[in-house]
Amino acid sequence: MKVVVRIKLLPSPEQAQALQATLDACNRAANAASQVAFDTGTTHKYALQQRVYTALKAEFGLSAQPAVRVIGKVADAYTTRTAHLRNGLLGREGSRRRIKAESAPIRFRLDAAQPFDARCLSWQLDARTVSIWTTHGRMKNLAFTGSPEQLKTLAEHQRGETDLLRLDGIWYLSATCEVPEKPLNTEPVGFVGVDLGIVEIATTSTGQRHAGRALNRYRKRQNRLRAKLQRKNTKSAKRVLKRLRRREARRAKDVNHRISKSIVERAERTGHGIALEDLKGIRGRVRQAKKNRATLHSWSFAQLRDFITYKARRAGVPVVVVDPAYTSQTCSECDHTSRTNRPSRAVFACRSCGVVLHADINASRNLARTGVVVWNAGRLSAASTPSPESSEVGRGRPPTTQVGPYPQACGFSHR
Repeated sequence: MKVVVRIKLLPSPEQAQALQATLDACNRAANAASQVAFDTGTTHKYALQQRVYTALKAEFGLSAQPAVRVIGKVADAYTTRTAHLRNGLLGREGSRRRIKAESAPIRFRLDAAQPFDARCLSWQLDARTVSIWTTHGRMKNLAFTGSPEQLKTLAEHQRGETDLLRLDGIWYLSATCEVPEKPLNTEPVGFVGVDLGIVEIATTSTGQRHAGRALNRYRKRQNRLRAKLQRKNTKSAKRVLKRLRRREARRAKDVNHRISKSIVERAERTGHGIALEDLKGIRGRVRQAKKNRATLHSWSFAQLRDFITYKARRAGVPVVVVDPAYTSQTCSECDHTSRTNRPSRAVFACRSCGVVLHADINASRNLARTGVVVWNAGRLSAASTPSPESSEVGRGRPPTTQVGPYPQACGFSHR
């Protein structure tokens, strides 16, 4: 599977200037190529290369291979936009958003990432340096740093392109690595249900509870600080705001990494699979008071699901995504379903059998049980595809929209 390892560069002031000039030139060249692609309708890589290759080298000072990589970046961007238009991700036909997207060429920021291949960039892992092409010539002995695990992954599995990018004044190289996957466990002894939430970020059917109290307090402090600085509106306040941006997102990302690692490690150790609830579109379905909307929209459940998915894939742990409907109202002991089973947010008390459980643990047990049903149904449909008239599965509503052993996810960062 593909994993992206982000390495931090340590350039000198002179090297940083050369890198900035290179990134600016590449993105200005990309904008020029994008304009030609839009005007002529030529979005295929090789057809576009015939039109703009010579001009990019002459006007923007690019060498041969960097010019090719710029053209490839533009062609990929148009391919992605076409796919988004086809799938309705940029609005319905005739909508203002879709018209705006279709009526203008794709533009690249001057600090947008630029891909390099092995001809433009080489690694000296023992010396912790890279050699990279720039508009000022080949830059050698550019130092970098990373965690021991990142460096090990880079040394053993680095394949394909590496992107140069600048984020908040810091230079990075994002290297693509092909990490081998463990064989999929096709005979799990059961499934670990994972109930996601805001107060309890993740609760598993095995009793693990990952509280979100500390993260929620941190978010509230950051919100108060941002509001205070925005009201102040001085130059120094704006500098502080700029320095603090993305800090909250990095904290949440770190928490999600640790939670996902714990869940996957336990599932792998015990031979279980993982059952996740499908929360797609929940922000549009759930109604919240105005004071609670910020909390709902800052809930990074999709990121946690993606982290669990790719870590499970590396470990060979099967993952299924199930419909969470009524899992919080159904008793995991007797299957009695009622809204009155939830006297409070944290407590589940069954009106039929009398069992009392933590509400999230009860929901996660329901998810685990449904995960077994979904997994067995998927194996049955993979073994044979009976007609809807002769199949009980075909006549019922499909329990999940998942295709294959893992939900669709991509663009993972190494952790």
